[in-house]
Amino acid sequence: MSKQDIIGTNIQLTLQNWGRLGSAMAYLDNRLVFVFGGIPGEEVVAKVISEKRNYIAAEVVKILSPSPERVKPPCEYFGNCTGCQLQHIDYQYQIKLKQQTLVDSLQRVGEFVDPNVLETIPSPKIYEYRNHARFTIGSEGDLGFINRESRKFIPIEHCMIMDNGINDIMKQLHGLCSETSQLSIRYGINTGEFLIQPILKNQALEIPTGQKHYKESISKDVFQIASPSFFQVNIQQLDTMIGIIKEKLQLSGSEVIVDAYAGVGTFAILLASHAGKIIAIEDSSAAIEDAKINGANHPNIEFMLGKTEEILSQLDEKPYAVILDPSRKGCHANTLKALQLLKPCKIIYISCDPNTLARDLDILCKEEFYLEEVQPIDMFPQTHHVESISTLGLRTTLDNLILASSSPRRQQILVELGIPFSVKEPSVNENIESEDPRALVKHLALEKTNKVVPDNTNHLIVGADTVVFFNGKVMGKPKTNREAKLMLEALRGNMHQVITGIAVVDRKKQRSWVQCKETTVKMRFLSDDEIESYIDSGDPMDKAGSYAIQDLSLRPAEVVEGCISNAIGLPVCSLIQILDSGGYDCRDYSLPEDCKTHLVKEGNAP
Repeated sequence: MSKQDIIGTNIQLTLQNWGRLGSAMAYLDNRLVFVFGGIPGEEVVAKVISEKRNYIAAEVVKILSPSPERVKPPCEYFGNCTGCQLQHIDYQYQIKLKQQTLVDSLQRVGEFVDPNVLETIPSPKIYEYRNHARFTIGSEGDLGFINRESRKFIPIEHCMIMDNGINDIMKQLHGLCSETSQLSIRYGINTGEFLIQPILKNQALEIPTGQKHYKESISKDVFQIASPSFFQVNIQQLDTMIGIIKEKLQLSGSEVIVDAYAGVGTFAILLASHAGKIIAIEDSSAAIEDAKINGANHPNIEFMLGKTEEILSQLDEKPYAVILDPSRKGCHANTLKALQLLKPCKIIYISCDPNTLARDLDILCKEEFYLEEVQPIDMFPQTHHVESISTLGLRTTLDNLILASSSPRRQQILVELGIPFSVKEPSVNENIESEDPRALVKHLALEKTNKVVPDNTNHLIVGADTVVFFNGKVMGKPKTNREAKLMLEALRGNMHQVITGIAVVDRKKQRSWVQCKETTVKMRFLSDDEIESYIDSGDPMDKAGSYAIQDLSLRPAEVVEGCISNAIGLPVCSLIQILDSGGYDCRDYSLPEDCKTHLVKEGNAP
């Protein structure tokens, strides 16, 4: 079907996943289709709006099998206007989606294995929250928006996500703005002041336009904001953001903080009374002029006009923390390089773009820093946009690890890896009946960490447990020679899984990780004499499945698919990934060659 023929036609689709800009994704004859107004899992009839080089854009016209998360959009313009993309989705599901969007970006773009992304903090208002609107002006002087796919002008009389102050101003402007093609309204929700740009000369207008500034108040501070300057569009969430930053920085009142990309000084001013000194950096002369006025009552703020990447590299004092709040494109590469040299104890990264956030965090966390957590905060209800506050800390030396295991094989793995550790043997009942080997090894690994050190210590503890799984049966350590013989006779010549659970508990940071990993092994066909001789040696008795894969005298493995250290009893690749994500400096520990192939950014078994 030609491009001209397909536009305007209806197509039946099964929506499979989330795609670009809040649309659901489907396929039509192996071509990618993005469907506005859909939810993955739904069967819909969609109308084709446009055809691009790499995708087809469509919109839902009929729902054949609705998602349980679907609600009726309250806005009469939804669909024609594409400014809101999620009005058809229950709000509780919207905030879950935003959390998952961050997880997906961090894993896909940033190659983080198990990023600590918290639940999204909902917005106090899910409509009437925006203090800033930018309109296109139609041929009749009406205010409206452009449909992002059809490029058609959609006149708007009332926008449900704008504060009522903006909607009231809209009413006074309708039909009177034909002298411009674009118009911006900014509104002080707590002050009632507003700014309309550009200046309009229509004599019929009864409302002033062309203001250079407007003012907004947050807590006890008043902010002057110039027309081109950035200011948060959902100020109801500003107090929440400041609370999160203060909690993560744990300020005593004496610290030096850098507020990079400071804008009109919002974060610097709202944090000034909690820090010793704040250096606020901004490259917009209009914004820095406003910031100096706004911060006049805070003598501990030093405002600097210039590019963040240049000023950071020239600072003559080391800050305790750096707050980053860049535009959607993220940080300049030289900003990230300067941070690696400065080595602040903490970095707070505020982002409205998950992909550029993931890119920058990946760069930072490959060197001196680690990602403590990411806190999504919904600044943009009913839209696909995602705001987040990420906290990074400096990596620490690994010098207090306790291995909760009596296994000499696990101890030898850590010795060869070069990790300093001490051993405490746990007293745990490993003879637990279970049909689920993965759940079993994770339970036992965690139980071992809990048994060796009291809860009130600051230690880092590693526990592990391994079983063999064959033909639906879990094989642990044999209790008798006869049981060892039965296990070896069953396994010889056959493929089976060696499953190891690993638990890492960081008492100081109050975090824990529990994972499991699988290695598929085919045991060579052992003769009866080899089995008898092996049992007589006593070696099978402390080993899952009655054998050690690394035994050079027996050489039991014919085929090994997966991580060899996992089959020995401690998956080094998983351990390093966990320690790395927990903020420990593992760069000096060299992995065995056969384990390096498994140190990839992939999810572990659940």
